[in-house]
Amino acid sequence: MCIKESLRLHPPVTAISRSCTKDVVLPDGRVIPKGSGCVISIFGIHHNPSVWADPEVYNPFRFDPENPQKRSPLAFIPFSAGPRNCIGQTFAMTEMKVVLALTLLRFRVLPDDREPRRKPEIVLRAEGGLWLRVEPLSAGRQ
Repeated sequence: MCIKESLRLHPPVTAISRSCTKDVVLPDGRVIPKGSGCVISIFGIHHNPSVWADPEVYNPFRFDPENPQKRSPLAFIPFSAGPRNCIGQTFAMTEMKVVLALTLLRFRVLPDDREPRRKPEIVLRAEGGLWLRVEPLSAGRQ
């Protein structure tokens, strides 16, 4: 839940482009014609207040499987979606879980006082990096 909420707030890729394979009728009746190029803002979708209550607030319980939400499966797409989604998404999610679990077994991780600023490049980065305080756990807890 924590990893998914972190990916919602800070998706690694902020936008993707696609070509429409058929006419797309928007809710207001306008049509995006077949063959048009579209840019899809993953960051915008993940911060849309009509989908996510308090979209700027970190709340891992949004992804609690015991508390299913009534939102589109396309409301959370950190690795894109459909036939052109990231082929490494399962590996990436597994890798994040393993690294996080092994880190938390050995250390207490605390945020630094500096407020990170988003720096969108090819992937979303934190300007100046992300600073954390890492404290070893006591010998009895290792």
